Amino acid sequence: MFKKIKNSGLFVIAIIVTSQSHAITVSDKATKLAHDNILIDSHIDVPYRLNQKWQDVTQATEGGDFDYPRAVKGGLNAPFMSIYIPASLDKSDKSIELADKLIDYVEAIVGRAPEKFAIATSVSDVKQQFAKGLISLPLGMENGSPIQGDLNNLHHFYNRGIRYITLAHSQSNHIADSSYDLRRQWKGLSPFGKELVKEMNKLGILVDISHVSDDAFYQAIDISQTPVIASHSSLRSFTPGFERNMDDDMIKALGKNGGVIQINFGSTFVTGIANGWGKKRSTKRKAIEEKYGKDSDEIKTFDDTYRSKSPFPYATLESVLDHIDHVVKLIGIDHVGIGSDYDGVGDSLPTDLKDVSTYPNLVQGLLDRGYSDQDIIKILGENFLRVWKINEDYAAKH
Repeated sequence: MFKKIKNSGLFVIAIIVTSQSHAITVSDKATKLAHDNILIDSHIDVPYRLNQKWQDVTQATEGGDFDYPRAVKGGLNAPFMSIYIPASLDKSDKSIELADKLIDYVEAIVGRAPEKFAIATSVSDVKQQFAKGLISLPLGMENGSPIQGDLNNLHHFYNRGIRYITLAHSQSNHIADSSYDLRRQWKGLSPFGKELVKEMNKLGILVDISHVSDDAFYQAIDISQTPVIASHSSLRSFTPGFERNMDDDMIKALGKNGGVIQINFGSTFVTGIANGWGKKRSTKRKAIEEKYGKDSDEIKTFDDTYRSKSPFPYATLESVLDHIDHVVKLIGIDHVGIGSDYDGVGDSLPTDLKDVSTYPNLVQGLLDRGYSDQDIIKILGENFLRVWKINEDYAAKH
């Protein structure tokens, strides 16, 4: 193990050795906290995973980060199923088709095992289904492309169960600029995007500012009459220059708005070392493509070759806890939760947080850092439920 990571630098070696020598011992208390309370993970990419290769996640599966047995082991009882739409489908009816198809998949999961799962479209659904021992499957749309500039489509997807919408994804779309896209065609939100935020408020669909540019974030905060969410984002102070994460000023603005940031577990979101590794890998891959072509043997073997020479520097549980600590210090315990991005970040998950069975590890880490039971219950789900309920109440009045 030491030889494989030696080329990555002494700092990475220290992290990995530390994580190995201090194995997580989960107490009965940590397991009980995870199992006895509503545990919301606001971003899990199961539907798109099933679109790529169908698996029956009501049973144990090979591969992937989520299935029923592992969810039960981890105490997960309200995972938001991400209806992820690739950025390439903006301004295409295929985005609507794919969104409906992915929602069908979630309904199929429930249809296969109604004694295990249930669709959830409200806070009350989640609470009632938790009391019955069911795993709730609320829906969030990652990338607003399927709205296609038509508020009728927004109503359609609300009726199909969508309860948050990530305004953009990896490219700017007809709604908002993306943090990943250097083209800032709207300098924030588009005119339609500004109207969309208002209509989402009226329906009770949470505005998700993960992925959007900084300007789009501040405009969404300014326009929204309800608290917003960052469904799967981490902190820029740990990954300088990575706009996909939120900086301290944005976190403070989110706190004033009453919103919540759900921490992404992906190593490249969590540590500067992993983030820098990803940037170097992308630069090298682009150079290989330009030299040999996208369909070349060199590209086909690139990932394995690159990783063999430069092993990936995985983040740790402690790294994720550092993000939670930072939010709490900035804006308080009421504004942070879990948005792991399981099934969405590939093989980049931290040590001790490799799939949905590992939430008790997170709880143990929080206990070890001095968080109270009530603090942990807020992080696990109460904070998100509070924001969701405020959005529901606003919609009921409008």
